[in-house]
Amino acid sequence: MRIRLPNGAGTGLEAVLVNTAGGIACGDSFQVEIDAGIGTSVTVATPAAEKVYRSDGPVAQLVVGLRVGASARMDWLPQETLLFDRARLKRRLDVEMDEDARVTLFEAVVFGRAARLEQVETGFFEDRWRIRRGRRLAYADTLRLDGAIAALLRKPTVADGARVFATLLHVAPDSEARLESVRQHLASSQSCDAAASAWNGLLAVRFCAASIEALRAAVCPFLIAFRGEALPRVWLS
Repeated sequence: MRIRLPNGAGTGLEAVLVNTAGGIACGDSFQVEIDAGIGTSVTVATPAAEKVYRSDGPVAQLVVGLRVGASARMDWLPQETLLFDRARLKRRLDVEMDEDARVTLFEAVVFGRAARLEQVETGFFEDRWRIRRGRRLAYADTLRLDGAIAALLRKPTVADGARVFATLLHVAPDSEARLESVRQHLASSQSCDAAASAWNGLLAVRFCAASIEALRAAVCPFLIAFRGEALPRVWLS
């Protein structure tokens, strides 16, 4: 992996993580650690979708550790993760942040390549998030899909046929105060299903869409409005 630091349009540092291998294969293991020091501001993105190839058994692992110091801001905005049929991935996102730090996390996952009309008939995907604020656990969430994933996604109680999921989590002193404005913005979007909730200093938004194009049609203007600045340039390339 490599990191690039382009001249971004935002107010802080912009960092782009590049997987020079071109994707994640069976049994691969990646670990990323990023530390935002006191009073700093950084936005981390990726240049394209992260491809997770089919596996003959071994589970690939991607572990991200973020540390955000006092009065610092970090926006974690990678582009979508694309799972091929029979892909097997265990992903973990751990955040350690100060009480007055500001963290915005966004992750999207796409099941199958639309251009090939691909379904993820079988596979494994685990997505584990843990946020610690002031050394106390503030948020814990684990999504696990194992086995017949396409059949699971077709269930009305799971995804009702949608194949793209995304989560935004905002942890900051103003999180709960922004709930109503977020809901008003989401209500104007017709391209995908979305809902927001806020509690204990957290704001969570879930997106569910039929395609990555539909997701981006909703997410891109939302992120620009929510963050008050342009998306990283790699999102537009």
